[in-house]
Amino acid sequence: MKKILDNLQKVEDIILVITFTVMVLASFGQVLNRNIFHLGIAWFEELARYCMVYMALLATEIGLRDHTQLAITAVTDRMKGIVSRIVRIAAKLVVAVFSGVCLVSSFTILQTQIASGQVSPGLRLPMYIPYFALTLSFGIITVVQGAMLVKLALNRENETGEEETV
Repeated sequence: MKKILDNLQKVEDIILVITFTVMVLASFGQVLNRNIFHLGIAWFEELARYCMVYMALLATEIGLRDHTQLAITAVTDRMKGIVSRIVRIAAKLVVAVFSGVCLVSSFTILQTQIASGQVSPGLRLPMYIPYFALTLSFGIITVVQGAMLVKLALNRENETGEEETV
């Protein structure tokens, strides 16, 4: 399971690096076009926006996995032992179920976009490509959070949420 999660993290990292680079280049090209060249290139902004969507959704999973998401822990920090573990299991379960529901819904959205044949106005890109960001990110979130839930339920994590070494 660890190998699968590591491979998912590598895929995420590669996609994030590519989308960040493309977004920066597209934004820079848009600025140059607007201020210097005055050419009729309208798709720079659209490309940057789609890259930002992919980055935001994939970064959500990274934040959940690394426990760096914003969280209010005033109550849970005071919990110890079995109560703390039950609350953490319940929280992981809610996230895993919610992301699973979103994953299933994203397939419906993706199928609708494929069937409609809709394309983006600037890039003439099939709209299922931007919408695939939902399916990809919620799929990874579901798998990773489900694996973390199993580890937590099998008592393979310590109180801080880090995996214990045996």
